[in-house]
Amino acid sequence: MNKLATECIGTFFLVLTIGCTVVGTNPGVIAPLAIGAVLMVMVFAGGHISGAHYNPAVTVGLVVRGRCSASDAIGYMVAQTIGAVLAALAVGYLKAGAAVAAGNPDVARALVAEFLFTFALVYVVLNVATAKGTANNSFYGLAIGSTVMVGAFAVGGISGGAFNPAVAIGVTVMGLSAWANIWIFLVANFAAGIAAGATFKALNPKDK
Repeated sequence: MNKLATECIGTFFLVLTIGCTVVGTNPGVIAPLAIGAVLMVMVFAGGHISGAHYNPAVTVGLVVRGRCSASDAIGYMVAQTIGAVLAALAVGYLKAGAAVAAGNPDVARALVAEFLFTFALVYVVLNVATAKGTANNSFYGLAIGSTVMVGAFAVGGISGGAFNPAVAIGVTVMGLSAWANIWIFLVANFAAGIAAGATFKALNPKDK
């Protein structure tokens, strides 16, 4: 239960930060910095309890890598989604009256952008938080948060920069993305998580 609560809390603050820095503002460089920073601190805060996935694509990558059971993964993804929806509702209250416009990305470019940087994120997570060669390191949270920050800067203007199915659900509830586009994130993010897990196993066959 502690693991699921940790996943819910971490995802909540990730999505809350996204909403509060984007809705009704002209964030410029602030949003990617804030989003990367909150993910970093939440990873450090919850890593010792749940592994600090806060992302169904990361959870799927860990299942493929062999560090998370399918039964645990279902609970994690439910908790992550609940956290994202609660955060979206909190943003709606905190930013009541703010103008919200749903993005309209180019489908092909958005799919590629989401796949590439979700792959990068899950690949980094697997290498800094689960590999034997980096066990007990002190930088894993910074590496993970920085990956999301880089992705948001690089392709946020192309896809919205979710890299996370729970985030995609949260921003859709907020109205920042249309429900008709939710499949773009789900397909690209989960495919990237599977690909990253398989890549890690191929490159590290002895790291079980």
